[in-house]
Amino acid sequence: MSNVSGNIHPTAIVDPKAQLDSSVTVGAYSVIGPHVSIASGTKVGPHVVIEGHTSIGSDNVLFQFSSIGAAPQDKKWAGEPTRLEIGDRNTIREFCTFNTGTVQDKGVTRLGNDNWISAYVHLAHDCVVGNNTIFSNNAQIAGHVEIGDWVIMSGFANVHQFCKIGAHAFVGMSTSLTQDVPPFVLLNGNPAAAHGVNIEGLKRRGFTREQINAIRAAYKTLYRSGLTLEEAKAAMIEQEGSLAADAAAHVRAMREFLDTANRGIVR
Repeated sequence: MSNVSGNIHPTAIVDPKAQLDSSVTVGAYSVIGPHVSIASGTKVGPHVVIEGHTSIGSDNVLFQFSSIGAAPQDKKWAGEPTRLEIGDRNTIREFCTFNTGTVQDKGVTRLGNDNWISAYVHLAHDCVVGNNTIFSNNAQIAGHVEIGDWVIMSGFANVHQFCKIGAHAFVGMSTSLTQDVPPFVLLNGNPAAAHGVNIEGLKRRGFTREQINAIRAAYKTLYRSGLTLEEAKAAMIEQEGSLAADAAAHVRAMREFLDTANRGIVR
């Protein structure tokens, strides 16, 4: 173990091969395995287990009783050295469970930067989460899910494996997702249904009125026009041509997401 200092509680068990920056703090009774690396300023609370091939960036805070980097809950896993990668400035609250990836996918589970992960959140194998997301208590994310920047997952929301959630989407409480969610869309229910654009979230993030109006028009084309998906995409291309570049870019992001929606979209 590199750079051991007085920041590690004497009851913590840190493998000598683990790589911890000298500024990392580790609370009582936490366990850190041999293939773990933790960068500067990260605080590991008491009773946290970090194992597997796990790398954690700078200035994260991990609260008590979380399980980070355990083996994937996948019967196909046969002990391969798959990974979990966590970025910088994330808050990970109590009883969270993050698993490593599988060789059937890219072999890595990723959490980006500046995410707020509330208690009891499960992030399964091979998930990719972007930046600035919020996960409320008990959000449950199955394997191979992709979640874009600024997404909000409300409490008890659950996501089927292989789903994709586009940037700035808002998933309401207890929503059950089995299909993909385009960027900017607000949805709720079981089964999930779209209920408009996440306007309040966009305002908070500094989107202009013109940008929001362009996104709302694209939403109406996709969800309220009665067009097929291909017809809606063609209409959105026409809309882009009449918009300023910044507004057109958001409509384009929404349209291009549709081409990657392998499970179909919530519609």
